[in-house]
Amino acid sequence: MTSAPADEFERHRPRLFGLAYRMLGSAEEAEDTVQDAYLRFGRADRTEIEHPAAWLAKVVTNLCLNRLTSARARREQYVGTWLPEPVATSDGTLGPLESAEQRDAVSMAMLLLLERLTPAERAVYVLREAFGYGHREIAGVLDLTEANSRQLYRRAARRVSEPRPRFDPGPERREQLVAAFVAAAREGDLAGLEKLLAADATWWSDGGGKVSTARRPIEGREKVVRFTVGAFERFATGLEFTVAEVNGAAALAAWSGDTLVAVAAFEVHDELIAQVRAVLNPDKLDFVRRQLTRP
Repeated sequence: MTSAPADEFERHRPRLFGLAYRMLGSAEEAEDTVQDAYLRFGRADRTEIEHPAAWLAKVVTNLCLNRLTSARARREQYVGTWLPEPVATSDGTLGPLESAEQRDAVSMAMLLLLERLTPAERAVYVLREAFGYGHREIAGVLDLTEANSRQLYRRAARRVSEPRPRFDPGPERREQLVAAFVAAAREGDLAGLEKLLAADATWWSDGGGKVSTARRPIEGREKVVRFTVGAFERFATGLEFTVAEVNGAAALAAWSGDTLVAVAAFEVHDELIAQVRAVLNPDKLDFVRRQLTRP
């Protein structure tokens, strides 16, 4: 590819990665998809590409639709809980996250809700909600009618609709809660942990069969407290912990030397930790490891 098309593509790369990641829930697959788009852009007849941004969005979306079909089959065989690959977001990798709505849009909770959708519904919803596409533009990307795009969007919006927390604490407060959680867990302070957790708190672990962990969610404050204290007693010795922003939320990164062994994203509702989603599958930690700073 000559320098001019390459430079043109690089201007669009961050946006294309954000699109592919929201579609696939996998940073590694999103990178591969964007690279495929890059190669297609290089081979394309430039005289036939009137609007590169629209052309590339269409290519990436359709590549993602193809990948989603095989991804669903793989996830049906996945060992234990499947969680999206974590992505650090403080560096703008997934765009600006200046509001609660923007953070929600890239949260693990939302990416899991998107798993409920058909590939077409997911594409319409992501293009509409995350990138502000009109239904005429979406119809052009997906080769649909505008009416069909509207119908798919309404269906998708209903399926991902869930009550949101009444109060969203700021980033500093969320980081304080995570730091307090780690301190209490290290000390085996059951009472301290109970004060930080919502009554219906849930802990999800994704080891993918590569790492020994709970294969089903741990539900309820008391069970989460016991699980957390037990996990820290058995596995936390020698680990270093850092707090980071991952998928728009405060998260805990656990390091063994230079190796990132886990990333846990914390969902906070009304000043209490409501959900913890911990990714331990090493196959899912390479991208975020490259983003984060070791302690």
